[in-house]
Amino acid sequence: QVQLVESGGGLVQPGGSLRLSCVVSGRFFSINAMAWYRQAPGKQRELVAAITSGSRSNYADSVKGRFTISRDNAKNTVYLQMNSLKPEDTAVYYCSADILITYNGRWWGQGTQVTVSS
Repeated sequence: QVQLVESGGGLVQPGGSLRLSCVVSGRFFSINAMAWYRQAPGKQRELVAAITSGSRSNYADSVKGRFTISRDNAKNTVYLQMNSLKPEDTAVYYCSADILITYNGRWWGQGTQVTVSS
């Protein structure tokens, strides 16, 4: 059974920073792309940042220059460094991973709350 477990969310003041982590565990052959999504109350889930197995990354326009996605393939972990946080970044953040078991599938974490407020 594959599991994704996020950590690092919390309450932070505007302008502050947080670092999210997501660890993939279980039995699988490989992890391909990994990504972070977020969903604010009353809004659709949106892609925040994604990274390929070769560490090529892309970002939503709203977070470019403030957020950085990275991964440690040896630890099966993806990170999201969030700087200069704004109230509009408040959301539940989810990690996803495209994983090859006996088939290719997209797996999701349970989500971690990020609240930016003074």
